[in-house]
Amino acid sequence: MNKDKNILKYRDYELEDFLADEFFISWAKNPTGEGGHFWEKWIAENPYKREMVMEAASVIRSLTYEDKPQLSDSAYLDIFENVLRSDPRIENEEEAVQEKFSWRSWFGFQKVAAAVLFTFCAWVVIQVYIVRPEEATDMPQVSWEISENPSGVRSTLNMGDGSIINLNASSKLYFPEHFSDSIRLVKLEGEAFFDIKKDGRPFIVELGSTLVEVMGTTFNVRSPKNGELAVALISGKVKVKDEAGNQVILKPSEMLSVRENGDRSVTSFDPLEVTGWREKVLVFRKSDKDEIIRKIGDWYGVEVHCDPRLKHTWAYSGEYKNESLENVLKGIKRTLGIEYEINGKQVRLKARGR
Repeated sequence: MNKDKNILKYRDYELEDFLADEFFISWAKNPTGEGGHFWEKWIAENPYKREMVMEAASVIRSLTYEDKPQLSDSAYLDIFENVLRSDPRIENEEEAVQEKFSWRSWFGFQKVAAAVLFTFCAWVVIQVYIVRPEEATDMPQVSWEISENPSGVRSTLNMGDGSIINLNASSKLYFPEHFSDSIRLVKLEGEAFFDIKKDGRPFIVELGSTLVEVMGTTFNVRSPKNGELAVALISGKVKVKDEAGNQVILKPSEMLSVRENGDRSVTSFDPLEVTGWREKVLVFRKSDKDEIIRKIGDWYGVEVHCDPRLKHTWAYSGEYKNESLENVLKGIKRTLGIEYEINGKQVRLKARGR
C-alpha cells in the first residue's frame, strides 16, 4: 500500500499500517508502557477501529511477546523512600513563610524532580498493582485449534472462509475456530499448500518471526525446524515480512528462499518439485544424502539410517507417482550403487558389498 506515513492519520490506517507502525508496535508489546494512555483514549474515540486495532495488536504480541516487568515490594519501598528523602524539609518559620510565598523556591529543581519522580512512581504502582492489562486494553485471547500430521501422513483442511489448506507430513497448523471480521491468521510449522479465497480480509501465515500476507492466492510454504524458509507463489501475490521489517513481494512463479544464516534469494522454481507432494508425487532434483533421507522419512513415516561411510555428495534425481517405499529404494539403488534393508519402520542404506 503506497501511503505517505508523514500525513496518514491513525484513523485512516488499515491493518498492515498498524503492523508497520513503531509506536503502535511498542504499545502492543507492552500495553502498560509508554503510549498506553494514548491508545486507550484513541480507541475510545474511534470505536469503529477497535476490532482492527485489537487484531493487529494480537498478531504483534503472538510474534514477539514480552512479559510485563513486575515491581517488587522492596523496589516499591525504595523508590518512595528516595522520593521522600529528595524533599528538603523546612527547618524554621522564616523559611516556611518564604516557601509559602516564593514561586521559585516552591518549583525549584529539587521540588520539580521530586514531583516528577513521585508522579512516575504512582503511575507505575497503579499500572502494576491496580490496573490489569486485559482490563485496560481488552485484548482478545485467541483460542487455537491444532491440526498435526506425523511423518507419512498428509491431510486437507477446509477453512470456514472457503480457503483450502493442504498440510504435508511432519507438519502442524494452528488456526482459530472462526476468523475475525478483519483478519485471517494461521500459524504453520512444517509445510503446507494454501489456496486462499479472496474476500477482502488479508490472510496471514505466521512462520515464527516471519509473516506471509496474501489476499486471494495459491502458494506453497516450507518452514522446517532448521530455520530455513521457502515460499513459492503459484498465482496471485504475496508479501513476506520478517521481524526486522524486511519485506519481499513475490510474483507468480517466484520463490523466496531464506537460509538459516539469513541469506535470501528470489528465484524461479519447478512446480512439480515444490508442490508435487499434493498429487502424491515424490520428486528428487539433484538431491544430496541428507535431503533423500529427510524426504523418504517424511513421505513413508520411517526412520532412515545411513552408513556414515557413504558419500554425502549424492546428486540423485527421480520422480515417483504414488510408489511404494520398496520401489523408490530400488530406483535409488540402481542409480547410486548402494544397498538397502527394510525392517518394519526402519530403513538402512549401506554401501554395496557390505
